[in-house]
Amino acid sequence: MGKNSFSKSGGVVRLFKAFKYSMHGFANALKNEAAFRQDCMLVAAALISLIFFDVSQTGFCLVLGASALLLITELLNSAVEETVNICAPEFHPLAKRAKDMGSAAVFCALVNLVAIWVIVTLL
Repeated sequence: MGKNSFSKSGGVVRLFKAFKYSMHGFANALKNEAAFRQDCMLVAAALISLIFFDVSQTGFCLVLGASALLLITELLNSAVEETVNICAPEFHPLAKRAKDMGSAAVFCALVNLVAIWVIVTLL
C-alpha cells in the first residue's frame, strides 16, 4: 500500500517540516542579510503607500506580485552568494560572475517593482 498523507516521510509531516525550514530561511535572511531587510522595508513602504492612492485591486495585485518577486529574487541571490562563498572562498572569476548575475537579477526585480508602482500609482 502507498504512503498516506500522514506517513512520517511524506504528506502532512513533510509539509510541516518544509514550513519550519522556510521560516528558518526567512529568519536567517532577516538576521544576516542587510539587503533582504532593505528590500522588506521597500516592499512595506510600497504596499503601505498604496493606501494613499486610488489603486484598483488589479493594481494592488500587480504591486504585490512585483514585491514578492523582489523578495524571492533576493532570497535566491543570497543563497547563491552563500553557496559560492563555501565553494570558492578564494577569488575566482566564475564565482564573481555568479554573484554579479545574482545581483543583476535582484536589480531587474527592483526596477520591475518600481516601474509597476509608478504605473499603478502615478499614471
